Amino acid sequence: MNNTTTNNNLPLLVSGMRPTGRLHLGHLVGVLENWVKLQESYRCYYLVADWHVLTTAPDQARQIRTRTIEMVADWIAAGLNPEVAPIFRQSKVVQHAELHLVFSMLITLNRLLRNPAVKEQAQSLGLEEIISYGHVGYPVLQAADILVYKGAVVPVGEDQLPHLEITREIAHRFNGLYGEVFPEPTALLTKFPRLPGLDGKRMSKSAGNTIQLSAEPEEISSVMRTAFTDPLKLRRNDPGRPEVCLVYTYHQRFNPEEAGAIEADCRSGALGCVDCKRRASAKIATALEPIRTRHHEIMKDSNSVMDILLDGETRARKVAEETMNDVHKAIGL
Repeated sequence: MNNTTTNNNLPLLVSGMRPTGRLHLGHLVGVLENWVKLQESYRCYYLVADWHVLTTAPDQARQIRTRTIEMVADWIAAGLNPEVAPIFRQSKVVQHAELHLVFSMLITLNRLLRNPAVKEQAQSLGLEEIISYGHVGYPVLQAADILVYKGAVVPVGEDQLPHLEITREIAHRFNGLYGEVFPEPTALLTKFPRLPGLDGKRMSKSAGNTIQLSAEPEEISSVMRTAFTDPLKLRRNDPGRPEVCLVYTYHQRFNPEEAGAIEADCRSGALGCVDCKRRASAKIATALEPIRTRHHEIMKDSNSVMDILLDGETRARKVAEETMNDVHKAIGL
């Protein structure tokens, strides 16, 4: 499978995602479109962060395999090229766990407890009183995920900068103690677009307000009927306020060539919400058609996804083994 020549002069970039199963529009706009572009300018390693699921949801372990296959199918359908960028499961490259153990010796508990990102996540999930050792150490495992490949660049949003700063601190600490082994990775600060869910709130599976990338046109049309609109536009001819209407936000993203006319017609009352939703549904369905078709083709033979993962894991493991050899030599083990 791996017959694509990699340009080793490009900076190495590492990113990943927890296996959540089928992905939605928020993932496409917020992450996947950016990942596809990054393949052109970086040596990209994309990992399925399955160990990370256990930090907050250990009871969901038996669902990870199925969700991984569904998620990776969407990655590939959206344009990730596994021959250019290895796609692999974190748990199948044991060097992640080994380096995590080494790094856990190089950072204090107080430093981890000061990390605002973990605090906020624990609070949002209602885990403040039962936060686990693994959850507190989440950024240390993340540091291992990046540095086991000597990743030089990490695409992050501003809310993830505290995690990356811990990675940089650990790399600096290791290099100071044992000699230069790791780069101190820099942030590729990305303003990830936030596409609201159908209720106007953050798009989330748990909230049931998503449109899946592999959804059929009829399904898209059905769920779009529930989309939040201007609460003051009660009848078709009432003037509307596009700036508060979720459907108009979708038009801006998936129907930009007609967005200006839709805005004007909404404000004048010439365009009713039912027709506006119908037109948005059609544009979203058209935009997703290549992804939907490719996803269904891939899922006809889910073993093809496993082949991609196994190939990616072989390639990732080779790099990770070389890094751990450097670590052992540096430490003197």
